[in-house]
Amino acid sequence: MAKVFKKTSGNGHIALYLGKRDFVDNVDSVEVVDGVVKVDPSGLDGRKVFVYLACAFRYGSDDLDVIGLSCRKDIWINRVQVYPPVDGNATKSPMQESLLKKVGEQGCPFAFQMPANLPCSVALQPGPNDAGKACGVDFEVKAYLANEANTTENIEKKDTCRLMIRKIQFAPTKNNPGAKADITKQFMMSDKPVHMEASLDKEVYYHGDPITVNVKVNNETTKIVKKIQIIVEQLTNVVLYSSDTYTKSVCTEEFGETINANSTFEKSFQMTPLLSSNKEKRGLSVDGRLKDEDTNLASTTLSQDNKEMQGIIVSYKVKVNLMVSGGGLLGGLTSSDVTVELPLTLMSPKPAERTSPSSQWTNKTSP
Repeated sequence: MAKVFKKTSGNGHIALYLGKRDFVDNVDSVEVVDGVVKVDPSGLDGRKVFVYLACAFRYGSDDLDVIGLSCRKDIWINRVQVYPPVDGNATKSPMQESLLKKVGEQGCPFAFQMPANLPCSVALQPGPNDAGKACGVDFEVKAYLANEANTTENIEKKDTCRLMIRKIQFAPTKNNPGAKADITKQFMMSDKPVHMEASLDKEVYYHGDPITVNVKVNNETTKIVKKIQIIVEQLTNVVLYSSDTYTKSVCTEEFGETINANSTFEKSFQMTPLLSSNKEKRGLSVDGRLKDEDTNLASTTLSQDNKEMQGIIVSYKVKVNLMVSGGGLLGGLTSSDVTVELPLTLMSPKPAERTSPSSQWTNKTSP
C-alpha cells in the first residue's frame, strides 16, 4: 500500500481512511470498496457512525443548491453502520488489516460491493466561463454521525468526512482485429459505382496512440474523388430520466488525395484524438478526475450484453468520407460523399502493479 488517503471531520471525532481511490470495473464484477473509520466515542453524544457509498449523476451547478434545487440524482446508494459495530466477527480484507494497524483500536472497518451495472466515473467538460463542479457521474464515500441510518435529521458538515473515488475500466488484454466496413455507391447519370472499403488495424486503441485507418477505393465512375476526410466522433449517451445521445467530433482531418476516374487507390492514414486538442468543447465527455489531475477523453464504456445502465455511456466511431466531385455539364450539382463508419474502442491500458517501500499519507480535514 503505497499511499493512504485520510479525511477527518470538522469536529475531529471521526476520520475516514482508504488505501486507494481508483476501483476497477472488470465488466462482470467490480473491486470491493473497503476502508476504515477511526471513531472517538467521547464526542458522539449517543449518536452512531455510518458510512455510505453513493454513485450520483450531477447535472447542474452547485449554485442551484442555494435556491433549493437539487443538482444531482443518486443512481445507487448503500450505507452501513460501523459504530457501534454490528458485525464484529466479519472477515477483514488485507487492505482493512493494513489500515487497522495504522489506525489502532478505534478503527472500524467497512466494505461495499458495487453492482456491475453502474457507469464509470465520467465528467462533462465545462465551458471556458463555467464555474463550480463539472457535471457527470461521480462516486463518494462519506462517514457521518446520526441517530439512525435512514434519517431525515439535519446532519451538519462538521459531523461528516468524505472522499471522492473513481470507478474505472481498463482495456482488455486481448486485442482483436479491428472493424471493417465497405460501401458501393451508384451515382446519378453514371452506370458504374464507387466502391470503398475501410478498416482499423485493431479493435482497441490506447489514449494518445495514433489510430491507423486503412482505405481502399475502386472508382469505376467518370467522377473524381477530390479528397478524403476522416473523423473520430465521441458518442455520449446520457441515460437518466430519458435517453439522449450527443455526438461530438474529437479529431477531424482532410487528406488531399485525388482518385481519378476509372482508377484504384489504397493507403493507410493516421489520426490521434487528444483531449488537449478539444479543450474548448463544452459537454465533451472526459474520464473522471480527482482534484485538478490531468485526464483523457472519456474511455469507451464496456458492458455485458443487455446490461441496463444509467448515467453516462461513452462510445466512439470513425467516419471515412470520400468527397466526390461532379462531372459533366452539371458540375458541382452532382457532387456527393461516400461514407462508411467503423466502431472504435478507446481506452487506457491496465497499469503494471507497482510497490513502494514507504507509505505516503494524504490528510485533509472536512470543512
